[in-house]
Amino acid sequence: MAKVNTAPIKWAQRSDSLYITIALQDVKEESIDLSDSELKFKGKSNDKEYEVNIEFFKSVDAKDSTYKVLPRSVQMCVMKNKPEGDDETEEFWPRLLKDKALEKNQVKIDWDRYVDEDEEEEAGGFDMSALEGGMGMGGGMPGMGGMGGMPPGMGGMPGMGGMPGMGGMPGMDMDGGGMEELMKQMQGMGGMPGAGADLGGDDDDSDDDDLPELEES
Repeated sequence: MAKVNTAPIKWAQRSDSLYITIALQDVKEESIDLSDSELKFKGKSNDKEYEVNIEFFKSVDAKDSTYKVLPRSVQMCVMKNKPEGDDETEEFWPRLLKDKALEKNQVKIDWDRYVDEDEEEEAGGFDMSALEGGMGMGGGMPGMGGMGGMPPGMGGMPGMGGMPGMGGMPGMDMDGGGMEELMKQMQGMGGMPGAGADLGGDDDDSDDDDLPELEES
């Protein structure tokens, strides 16, 4: 049986959340299980098996936490749990793990993300850009519970099966002299409005010839 190594962990915190990094490159076959009290991780890196089994100093909120496997590490943002009805302000933890001795051997401070409690307001929250598109720790991608089908009417626009009446005008058999027949029909109908006028371009003043001459008074 292959030896299972303990994965190195780095962490930083804000009053409402934890930023945990499992410092392994090119992790494959990962399995991450976050509960409100524990984090369990298994995965392969450079053909070696690694695991993490830790119990948090205090409870966390698994359903609102996210993680993402990156080329150089596995990163996760774990939300601290604030019990319902607890009016206490969110606070910094003195350490990540309940087991103080285990923390000394397995956990290091992520100094790139670390801020002192007194400096949090000025420093702001964590930079979450690395976790964009990450997976929800409570199971499934956040907000991706299923598209639930396309909106009504998206199965095809009604009436697009063909425009009605486009099968051809009555009598338009284009293969058998249909155009000639169409011209005859149009002549029988008197042509288009205004089409009865002579298109040969007779004198525009022709109508004036029918006007009676004005008598001189």
